Amino acid sequence: MKSKLFLALPILLAVFSLCACKKAAQIVQPVQAFGAYDTEPDWNDGTKLVNLGYQESQGKRIFYQYCVWCHADASPAGPSNRSNLTPVPPLLNDGDKLNGESDEFMQNIITLGGSALGKSAMMPPYGKTLSSNEIKEVISFTRAIAQPPYQKPGRQGSQYTTK
Repeated sequence: MKSKLFLALPILLAVFSLCACKKAAQIVQPVQAFGAYDTEPDWNDGTKLVNLGYQESQGKRIFYQYCVWCHADASPAGPSNRSNLTPVPPLLNDGDKLNGESDEFMQNIITLGGSALGKSAMMPPYGKTLSSNEIKEVISFTRAIAQPPYQKPGRQGSQYTTK
């Protein structure tokens, strides 16, 4: 009895799959985050999403683990500690302050801490906590969510100028 059932099962599956072929295919609607690894709500406009590539999404993960407490107005756990610090650290998406800083400077301040570069001693050194690659990922996330948007520097008048 079981052998007849095992023989009939593939035939039934074939018949059902052929019947399904007669249905029209649904049109797949592209979503706003198609092709992105992750998204981040725009900090200035909660109705918009910022698409993040792989490196930016890894930076987001690190940011919400280490940096959110001082470089955002709110954390997943509630208000951040930012308003209690003097001087008040810049928001991570503050393009007016951070777009002008080079990737090298940002790598150094995250690695060595603020006091090593003449900035706030409240910025701790993360060089022994985060790898060089993880720090680059945080910088990449910073560039992705910056308002106004970050533009890579290039020589004026060359094909590499992004402005």
